[in-house]
Amino acid sequence: MTRTGPAGREAELRRLDEVLAGRGTDGPRVVDLTGAAGIGKSRLLTELCARARARGMGVLRGRATEYERHTPFRPFTDAFADLDPEPEPGDPLAEAAAPVLRGTDGPAAGPVDRFAVHRATARLLASLGGAGDGLLIALDDLHWADPASLELLDHLVRHPLRAPVITAVARRDRQTSASLAAALTRGIDTGAVLRLGLGPLSERACAEHLAPGLPPDRAARLYAASEGNPLYFLTLLQSQTARDRAPLGGPDGPGGLGALLLDELTPLSPAQRRTAEAVAVLGDHATPQLLAEVAARPALDAGPDAGPGAGPALDADLRALALRDLVRPGPAGRWVVRHPVLRSVIHENADHRRRVLMHRTAAAALARAGAPASVRAHHVEHALTGWDPRDAAVLLEAAAQSAATAPASSAHWLGVVLRVLPEGPGYAVRRRELTLARARALSVCGELRSGRDLLRELIDSVPADDDTGLRAAAVTLCASLERHLGHYPAALALLRRELSRHPAPRPGDAVALGLELGSSAPHVTPYPEVRADVLRAFEGAEALGDAAAAAEALALSALGEAYEGNLDAARELTGRAAARVDALADRDLAGLCEPLARLGWAEFYLERYADAERHADRGTAIARRGGPLHILPHLLLCKAIVHMNTCRLGSALELTEEAESIARGIGSDELLALVLSNKAQVLIASRPPGDRTALAVAEEAVAGVGNRQSWWASLAWCVLGYAALYAGDPERARTAVLRAGRADLAGLQPSMRPLFLEALVTAAVAGGDLGSADGWAALATAESQRLGLPTQRASALRSTAQLLSARGHRAEAAGTYARAAAEAARSGATLWEAQSLLLGAPLAPDGSGEAMWRRGRRLAEAGGALLLTGLADLLRPAAPPPPPLPGLTPREGQIAALVAEGLTTPAIAARLRLSPRTVDTHLSHIYRKTNVTSRAALAALTARATPSP
Repeated sequence: MTRTGPAGREAELRRLDEVLAGRGTDGPRVVDLTGAAGIGKSRLLTELCARARARGMGVLRGRATEYERHTPFRPFTDAFADLDPEPEPGDPLAEAAAPVLRGTDGPAAGPVDRFAVHRATARLLASLGGAGDGLLIALDDLHWADPASLELLDHLVRHPLRAPVITAVARRDRQTSASLAAALTRGIDTGAVLRLGLGPLSERACAEHLAPGLPPDRAARLYAASEGNPLYFLTLLQSQTARDRAPLGGPDGPGGLGALLLDELTPLSPAQRRTAEAVAVLGDHATPQLLAEVAARPALDAGPDAGPGAGPALDADLRALALRDLVRPGPAGRWVVRHPVLRSVIHENADHRRRVLMHRTAAAALARAGAPASVRAHHVEHALTGWDPRDAAVLLEAAAQSAATAPASSAHWLGVVLRVLPEGPGYAVRRRELTLARARALSVCGELRSGRDLLRELIDSVPADDDTGLRAAAVTLCASLERHLGHYPAALALLRRELSRHPAPRPGDAVALGLELGSSAPHVTPYPEVRADVLRAFEGAEALGDAAAAAEALALSALGEAYEGNLDAARELTGRAAARVDALADRDLAGLCEPLARLGWAEFYLERYADAERHADRGTAIARRGGPLHILPHLLLCKAIVHMNTCRLGSALELTEEAESIARGIGSDELLALVLSNKAQVLIASRPPGDRTALAVAEEAVAGVGNRQSWWASLAWCVLGYAALYAGDPERARTAVLRAGRADLAGLQPSMRPLFLEALVTAAVAGGDLGSADGWAALATAESQRLGLPTQRASALRSTAQLLSARGHRAEAAGTYARAAAEAARSGATLWEAQSLLLGAPLAPDGSGEAMWRRGRRLAEAGGALLLTGLADLLRPAAPPPPPLPGLTPREGQIAALVAEGLTTPAIAARLRLSPRTVDTHLSHIYRKTNVTSRAALAALTARATPSP
């Protein structure tokens, strides 16, 4: 039986049927329904659910709500309530996804990794979809979704499930957050998202399907007033006063939607209206028992002996409201308002004092029922009329409960407490402590600018002689946020002012400030200029016995020296830092996820890939358990670049994509540029020759750094050079790398300078400028000898080999490429080993390049390096021709051998760059000389004459 569906939406339904036919494995995985309030998004979503069920798919449906938008994962939890049967107790996948599966109504747990929750939820959805005929998860009113839900949805968009699972969301365009809109738009670009924007219905669809039998002139007036919005049209139609409104105002005028919905409440008795308001206040918790308390009906009508929810008056109210379709029965005996817009109108137009009392009653009732603070906090917030320590305690408990999985909600509850906290000296210390806590929560969830602004205000309010450490902590965190936003001079000015103030900071505070100074300064000044500051911080930490701070100082020093190419010092410091870090237990490393990132990068620059990955993994685990969100990309990128160099391109790309999803939400151009620069490096190697994806990513990276001069800006321009090179534009590549290095090339990272010089050599050789190439190759050789790093020596050798090849010294060039491959293999840089082998293979004499080619291609294929496998297929050395048959010329012997391989005449012509007619002429001569009459016979004769290998 064919379903007809909502009137006037035939085109959209056809597209939805196509998505359902693909079941999330062929075509878009996410459907994005957008449009104005009342336009029909929920109706279309309902029809999508019905069609999915008709196909045998499981359906989970949830909704975000306006008044619970700080409840973590609320729409997903609402959807998972439809699971039947529920996961077995102890199911590891369900336990890992518990914050989403059970929400804040579930039992409290210890610190969790919210990104691990995202991955576990994705695996749970994939498991549910794969266990049957597919799964649809439908989420309505996503414009009201909490930040934790938006993070999870972004994960599902960026990492489409390899399972028959479709996610459908409905949202209002104008009320959608920028982060949600950006995530869905990026999904459109990748093909993961199908967007269906719903416009007004036609007048015919409204008249025929929404008001059949209505006189045409009246239907036309209703349509004109509603502007084709189905909800407006039906509200006008159902309004008891609609007959008296001709002509009617538009939806936004005096006769607008809000007024029309309020008209529906006019006939209600005071008790019925109070019950409707109680349903609107309680939302998902509108059970008869809670309604009885919040609406106060049993106390009024049921007598003193009636139990909760047993009052006949409440039942009568609900029946009356249901008959008017103001409220509807929901799951588990709960009641819901007909439409979110109507709920908003009822809630906002309730008497203020009565609404406050209802929320306070709801909070108290939920507390007696054992609901966690994160559930009660919503009602406490709406009931606040001033400062109350008991209310503040609930909100602060909710902030603590949300800190790990939903730091944005935690920051919100802290903000509510700060809003009602009294002014005055008696509360000044508490206000500063809560402000610092809120700034930390904002920084953890990636709201760097908001956290920075809050800290600036806090610093101005703390006296210079503060001896509590709060001022120094605020300055240190503020400078860190400025640094991660790319505002290095601001960070340095803040730190130097604090370090030089009188009275001097306490020793522990001076250590923290000095470490942040050492973190910020190298981005705009050479590391040697802050070496003394970092050493002073290390000595201070040692004097205090602060092992964690001392390890942080060593890691910072190691990275600074490694970046600058002072490798003897870098090796010594890296070893000391690794020893200190490895000796610390995980509980002692809670604040060291950023130093672990620095240590990992220092080890990467020293080509200690296994150590770099190990420390990046440990730092990632710590960061995921509640560390600042903006640190996680640095750790993910460290591991990604290790995987790239060791030719594990698939996992490298996944890591950069996760880093990108975090960086885009933070709002730091500098951090995003770093992420995109590293992602472009991975894309260069993982895409086939000629693909321009990496170039587009690199272009966005350099746009992000603008005209800044910093470590990351230099990297962005160098990567753009490589991307342009592989996109076939050597002149642009040359310009980009010279832009990074400046006139004296000092801007190129010293510890990786040979690799970046290789791009200049390649561009110059491609352009025929061998003179410039000679100079850059000589510089690369000198730098690689100074550094003594195998991968950098391999790069310099490839530069030399290019010049040898360009001058016709093929055999010498092949030998140099082989030496480069051996150097890369010494450090485990498999990607560069494979590239060196493949570049040298076609140049090797006497067919000896075949072994080089085979090993290079095998390494590239195993690592997912499509660039190199593509180059391998283009550069395969010609196999030596077999001994010719007696009496054949060399060309005739060559053609006979190709016939033996099974090639057709056109294929032989293409291979030998001959015309097909010439090939046929040679074949006729071959047949005559060998006394055979067919290609098959010639192939057999050639095979017999060719000696076995």
